[in-house]
Amino acid sequence: MEKKIISTGALLGMIAIILGAFGAHALKNVLSLEQLSTFETGVRYQMYHALFLLFIGTTNIINQKTKKNIYNLTLIGTILFSGSIYLLATNNLTTIDFKIFGFVTPIGGILLISAWLKLFFDILIPMKKKTKI
Repeated sequence: MEKKIISTGALLGMIAIILGAFGAHALKNVLSLEQLSTFETGVRYQMYHALFLLFIGTTNIINQKTKKNIYNLTLIGTILFSGSIYLLATNNLTTIDFKIFGFVTPIGGILLISAWLKLFFDILIPMKKKTKI
């Protein structure tokens, strides 16, 4: 599981760098400043969660089941959150109206928050059990 988590984190990080460079160079002449800022938000959150997965994959303080849950929440959340932001920010570049996908952005955000919450409780609860003994 660790290899899968780390390789996914590395892939998401690499894609974030590619998309960040694409946004900074290729899209700067075709998107408004607001659209570019929105696109950069998607890149930033994708990178945050790529790094989060690298941490999850290399830590020994959480169990395998929790790692798997966090991995799934983070991967799906990143795809929905950042992916929908990329589509919405570049909406005017295609004939497809991606605004209909706007509802998935908050769903992705909730999944990302859930991943962090899962990590928080997985660490907090065992600590409480240890201090009661």
